[in-house]
Amino acid sequence: MKSASSVPVRASINDVAAHAGVSAQTVSRVANNQQNVRPSTRERVLASMRELGYRPNSAARNLKSGRFRSIGFVTFNLATFGNERTLDAIAEASEAAGYTTTLLPVTDPTQLDVVGAFGRLEEQAVDGIILVMSAEVGALDDLTMTAGLPLVIVDSDAHLPYTVVDTDQEQGARLALQHLFDLGHRDIVHISGPEISYSAQRRAEAYRRMMDEHGLPGRPILVGDWSAASGVELGEHILREERLPTAIFAGNDQMALGAMHAIHDSGLRIPEDISVVGFDDADGAATFWPSLTTVHQNLDEVGRLATTVLLSIINGQPDAKQKFLVPTRLVVRDSTGPARVP
Repeated sequence: MKSASSVPVRASINDVAAHAGVSAQTVSRVANNQQNVRPSTRERVLASMRELGYRPNSAARNLKSGRFRSIGFVTFNLATFGNERTLDAIAEASEAAGYTTTLLPVTDPTQLDVVGAFGRLEEQAVDGIILVMSAEVGALDDLTMTAGLPLVIVDSDAHLPYTVVDTDQEQGARLALQHLFDLGHRDIVHISGPEISYSAQRRAEAYRRMMDEHGLPGRPILVGDWSAASGVELGEHILREERLPTAIFAGNDQMALGAMHAIHDSGLRIPEDISVVGFDDADGAATFWPSLTTVHQNLDEVGRLATTVLLSIINGQPDAKQKFLVPTRLVVRDSTGPARVP
């Protein structure tokens, strides 16, 4: 009996592409006998296939004429509240439409890794891909789908040349800040998520704009990593400042929770001494001490809409490369109150 280590590893489409010096898309075209490949390139790819022992799977052989009723899902960080909730909604909407989903987490958010994930999904014969692009990955203008698969991006920059579905991040941040302004707060500090995050960027930009619109100087934006631990650290930093702000606008609920922990440890009161607003309305936000005022993201709708748009493209609707924004709503709880009198 052969040991597991002696079993040969089957060559992949990416292995053939690297061996032949072409793209995975070109290998797919050759494997599916498409004609838009130069004869010399076709021969080089076929030679690499023979040398590596590559054989397309049965689904890939039918890619030219078949439908596989499967959607690929690529994400950079499945552990975040938003990505997990979005994936659940996509899986439910896909199942309701008779489609399966294939998940490919990408460890490093780089263009090379994203394109590699696309290649692996092509091998698994999906009809289209939803990319939750929660961080910058480089020159996305050069990002092309293998075999022309439909692509919808969730959580991305408005100026990318793709169909995008996202929470209206600016609207959500404005709701949070307007709530604080209405309570008389003028000295507000913002705890932001990572600088490479599109969501964090848009929420921080909204903070800067609204402070400027109200003629307020604003404080330097503090950058966390979405975790409660970073919220504690930045909360302690805020409390060491010579002048205590009257409110904190945190980029997500976990960092808000950390900041609240730091405030409690200092002996200050929420919201009497300092108000706190979060963003997400994550599970448990209503049970924070005190219950957290936060911006509710309709992530279920984001996932459903992304799936609906992708399926319409798969079924022949022209890809208009639109940007769809899902509105948020403010959930007012006990962590915010009138600004303290100096």
